[in-house]
Amino acid sequence: MLIRTFDLNDQPAVIQLWQQNNLVVPWNDPIKDIEIKLNHNDDLFLVGERDGVIIATLMGGYDGHRAWVNYLAVNTSFQHRGYAREMLAYFESQLKQLNCPKINLLVRSNNQEIIAFYEHLGFKQDACVSLGKRIDG
Repeated sequence: MLIRTFDLNDQPAVIQLWQQNNLVVPWNDPIKDIEIKLNHNDDLFLVGERDGVIIATLMGGYDGHRAWVNYLAVNTSFQHRGYAREMLAYFESQLKQLNCPKINLLVRSNNQEIIAFYEHLGFKQDACVSLGKRIDG
């Protein structure tokens, strides 16, 4: 798999991949999310392609204190082959160059399969409560 930075021409395929993985929810417009991301650390928005077809994404962020993983997805036809792990490893290598000390991510509490996946990769549940407040409308 070739991992590279997202290009605006990738948008339709990326959104389709997110929809396939049930990552698009009514309160998050994927087009708007991409537009916002392209104005903030766009070099951490990654796609993985195989034979010219996008099969994986990772929208990463780093605020100078902690990094975040969003929209990690792999085409369902290519899951369980190590591609998500490869995307995360690539992202981690970028973060190490930035001297980032920690990666955070959020997983819905009912998604036990994905929680187990991240735990297998060394992620641990932090003893904290995630709070959020929508300010976009």
